[in-house]
Amino acid sequence: MRIVLQRVSRAEVRVGGRVVGRIARGHLLLVGFKAGDGQPQVDWMADKVLGLRVFADDEGKMNRSLEEVGGDLLVVSQFTLYGDVSKGRRPSFVDAAAPDVADALYGDFVRTLRSKTSRRVETGEFGAMMEVDFVNDGPVTLVLDRD
Repeated sequence: MRIVLQRVSRAEVRVGGRVVGRIARGHLLLVGFKAGDGQPQVDWMADKVLGLRVFADDEGKMNRSLEEVGGDLLVVSQFTLYGDVSKGRRPSFVDAAAPDVADALYGDFVRTLRSKTSRRVETGEFGAMMEVDFVNDGPVTLVLDRD
């Protein structure tokens, strides 16, 4: 499982011009699954994301969590995170989980986040062509991997 986490001051995702998810301050999570991922990866990643201390404290140091600053989450599925461009000019997606498996894991991840936080968890639409608009705060961008 792989996540690109961006600390944002705002973010939204649109499908066909319609806003399907929107947050103010918080984390934008671009989430991809690989073949073999399951509930252990989902649980670990949810705990990691919610526990990360990447918001500034009173001294300007990254020392506060999402919960502490009242931030929210926007979770967007992105199978291209497992695109392999080491050969040729076109990405290969052979390592990405099959769509039906990834869809189920994406749903599990969102439900797990919602069960572990009181903060709002918004989503995109799995498998849809989406437009993601955001303002990266910092900028702060982290890549999280869990095998």
